Amino acid sequence: MTAELVRGQNHTLPQTRLEIRVSAGTAVVAGATLGDERGTVRGVEWIAHPGSPQLPGLEVSQQAAADHRLAVDLEALPTGVHRVTVLLALPVGVGGPVRFGAVPAPFVAVTGLDGTEIATFTLTGLDAESAVSALELYRRQDAWKVRAVGQGYAGGLAAMLADQGVTDPAALAGTIQEAVTRGLARAVAPPPPRTPEGDRVRHATGSADHRPTAPPLAPEPPEPLTGPATTGPAHTTQPHTAAPGPAAAGPSAGGPINYAHPRRQHAAPPSPPPAAPPAPPGQPAQPVAGDATGWSMDERLYNQIWGMFEDLARAVAAYRSAVDFAESRMDQELDRALSDPRNRIGGAGDRAREAARAKRDELACRAQEALDRDLAQLAAEAAVVEPALPAAYAGWDNPVWHAHRVPMEIPMALRIGDLHLPERTDLRIPLLVRLPLERGMWVDSGRTASEAAALMDTDRLRRLAMEAAVAHAARLLAVYPPGEFAVHVIDPAGSAAGPLAPLVEAGVLAGPPAAGPGGVASVLAHLTRRVDLVQMAVRARAADSLPPDLDTGEQLLVVNDFPHGFDDRAVTQLRYLADEGPAVGVHLLMVADREEASAYGPVLDPLWRSLLRITPVADSHLADPWVGHAWTYEPLTIPPGSRVLEQVLGAVAAARRAAGR
Repeated sequence: MTAELVRGQNHTLPQTRLEIRVSAGTAVVAGATLGDERGTVRGVEWIAHPGSPQLPGLEVSQQAAADHRLAVDLEALPTGVHRVTVLLALPVGVGGPVRFGAVPAPFVAVTGLDGTEIATFTLTGLDAESAVSALELYRRQDAWKVRAVGQGYAGGLAAMLADQGVTDPAALAGTIQEAVTRGLARAVAPPPPRTPEGDRVRHATGSADHRPTAPPLAPEPPEPLTGPATTGPAHTTQPHTAAPGPAAAGPSAGGPINYAHPRRQHAAPPSPPPAAPPAPPGQPAQPVAGDATGWSMDERLYNQIWGMFEDLARAVAAYRSAVDFAESRMDQELDRALSDPRNRIGGAGDRAREAARAKRDELACRAQEALDRDLAQLAAEAAVVEPALPAAYAGWDNPVWHAHRVPMEIPMALRIGDLHLPERTDLRIPLLVRLPLERGMWVDSGRTASEAAALMDTDRLRRLAMEAAVAHAARLLAVYPPGEFAVHVIDPAGSAAGPLAPLVEAGVLAGPPAAGPGGVASVLAHLTRRVDLVQMAVRARAADSLPPDLDTGEQLLVVNDFPHGFDDRAVTQLRYLADEGPAVGVHLLMVADREEASAYGPVLDPLWRSLLRITPVADSHLADPWVGHAWTYEPLTIPPGSRVLEQVLGAVAAARRAAGR
């Protein structure tokens, strides 16, 4: 199974003879440096580039190109080599782009000699950089691994070589560019740049032609759903991290948000699976699960869910716009008719009113018919897609969870609820958050969170909120490989013992739930230390020097009943984890009443804005990124009497025991 890496992730290499394939939308220079156990490049004889393309165990291309294949034989590398770093740079002085932010994101794949992909990495997030360290192969305890790096350099090739420890990097960069210029002079003109593929390729349906254009964004929409990287709804402030099809993860402040799929977004993926036989003329096409572009069925389903969400948003927007237009037109016609004094006497006025209302009803009826066709097609698609979803995308009532086995690779996303609109409440679109998490979550336990919450007993609402948090934590544990995801719990007053029982009894927590000021301080200090150490290791490019007792897997901190039990220092640490933690694998899942935390004043506003707000009961607080509909979020619920949660946690515990963790 291919490992789709994000920046900082690593993956064990099952073999030593490899190919590294680079795909970009423009010509790039590809090279590689060899490093010793400290990552030091001992000299130019340890650098492969277009002017010197061959080293023992390593061969690179002799010219700039949009696609490269680098050959690597790890067993044939010079003695003392512990690291191979793959470098990409834009050629200078040839009239092409001068920064990676202006070109499609490069895509790098490590494959076997038969072409089977082992690990892949899409270098997103680049801007002014003209050179980048893409990935590195490194030896650790007699085993070779690949790590996604993605470190860009605005100073170009010379700055990147200097960072590799090369003596006189400017001179070597000039030599490389001269070799590239000579190669380009001999090269055949390259093909035009590859255009990015859309996240979704929808087969034509009978209702596609009549969908009107969606109206502009509402002036004050609810919290927008964002994509991230992915990704892509959020709470009434500005996600991510969530997005209904794509997981949403977004910035905490306003500004442009990229809703594009962060992986594979510039390399053309394989075509969707064959569609169902053509429908009879005039009939919509039969829906097919996986009817979207993608490199795997999981990715196709992920993109299909995103497309369904977008289709529903735009179809309803078109309907509402048409109805509003019909009402506005009727009002205008009535104003014109009644402004004429001749229509105020006799039956002329009544006839004008009847004619205006008849036109309004006709337009509204046509809009309703178009909406019904769209909704029927989407409902048919949902009926096909839902049973085909993998466990990570499926609801608790899906039978796939009863046969769930803890995977060896994490999925693209995780379902945390459903979304629907009032035009058809039974048509639910899964709300997915992209993995690894790029944004924490806040389960709002306050009665002022929604109208439904205001009608509930406070204790009942808080219990539901904590049960929802436990269910989300369980799903995260179940979709990560054994030992690669840890859950910590802070329960200052011990009030969540009941909801936490499934996690405690299964033995899947990193430690007992922390209670009291001492427990709160201990857990926060532990996670803060982890963030500090990993940040320093990443910045110093010394990940191998981390303490052996440090758990480098993803960490989730579940905080119940915040801010009870938190002093000023603990609040500061919590804000630090919310701001800095996601980038290095530490995430928050808070259960809190926003009103009760108001005593801290605006100091906590950045914390709330950084988290994706969800509710333990249905609530309309999420908005789509296109037209700003108020979507109703429905939390995932475990069927009454079901033991699925206990079964899943039991499978997690068994997988950990089998892995010796």
